[in-house]
Amino acid sequence: MPFRPSQLLYFVTVAEEGQVTRAARRLKIAQPALSQTIAQLEGELGLQLLERHARGVTLTAAGEIFLPKARAAVDCERDVEWAGQSLSRITEGTLDVGFVGPPPTINCPELFAAFARAYPEIEISFHDLPFPRGRTRAWLGAVDVAFCHAPAVDPGIGMQAVRREPRTVVAHKDHPLAARPEVAVAEVLDETFIGYHPAVQATWSGFHSLDDHRGGPPRSITADHAATSMQMLGVMAKRRAITTVPACDAKVAKLVLPDIVSIPLRDADPAVLSLVWAKDNSPPLVQALARTANDLAAAGDRPLGTEGKTDGDASRSPR
Repeated sequence: MPFRPSQLLYFVTVAEEGQVTRAARRLKIAQPALSQTIAQLEGELGLQLLERHARGVTLTAAGEIFLPKARAAVDCERDVEWAGQSLSRITEGTLDVGFVGPPPTINCPELFAAFARAYPEIEISFHDLPFPRGRTRAWLGAVDVAFCHAPAVDPGIGMQAVRREPRTVVAHKDHPLAARPEVAVAEVLDETFIGYHPAVQATWSGFHSLDDHRGGPPRSITADHAATSMQMLGVMAKRRAITTVPACDAKVAKLVLPDIVSIPLRDADPAVLSLVWAKDNSPPLVQALARTANDLAAAGDRPLGTEGKTDGDASRSPR
């Protein structure tokens, strides 16, 4: 049975958001149009995919089975679109770099300055990304490469570590921890942490909430669910919760929101700021940028190596 691409995309988005209103806002369409499209899809299938209730929607048993198939179809369509965009950028001599948090020109100026010296004819465009959702390949979307602390490494994802950063607790200046010169992981595990959108990768939200040290999510989180860096700062301004971020991110966050403080977290595993890309959709310039990062790390006597790559990924010529 043929489906219109919008039907599957709309269904996947509603399933991820758990609410038609939020899904319509994310898709930038009117809520009645979204509800009508979902109803048409259910009618064509002869199945109820979503259970409507006062607080939103949940998947029926049939919806649970149908969702991964629909998501795979949506991802496949996006892959074709992104491949075409990437080929177009290769022809034009451009490189699209996504980032989460502070722009890479602030967080890692030496890398992009070195790349610009080596390839002065290449134009780099920077794009602010939301927190990773679903498959990392799908999250990378229309960018060639992303700079951030490491998301989930799915099959087919290449990753070049750029720099290790200590993790820092970020809290409002009125929080009881704010006056501490430093804290240990064990001292903050039971604090209230910022909540994250349910579609955000568990490894990503868990990094901020110290799940890797606790062995699971925090017992107390905010009702507000952040899906972007700016939303995270907005929740932070309400004074109720803490989070952890790479130390370099905390420095920039304090400039944006003067009422927050950063507290060194002395025994947490560090954040690994990395370049991340989809191997099947990466122009040669991505490999050149990865080599530049590795060369800088080696020159600083702190080679970080690569993760999630096949042999030769970072050794090809840029063109």
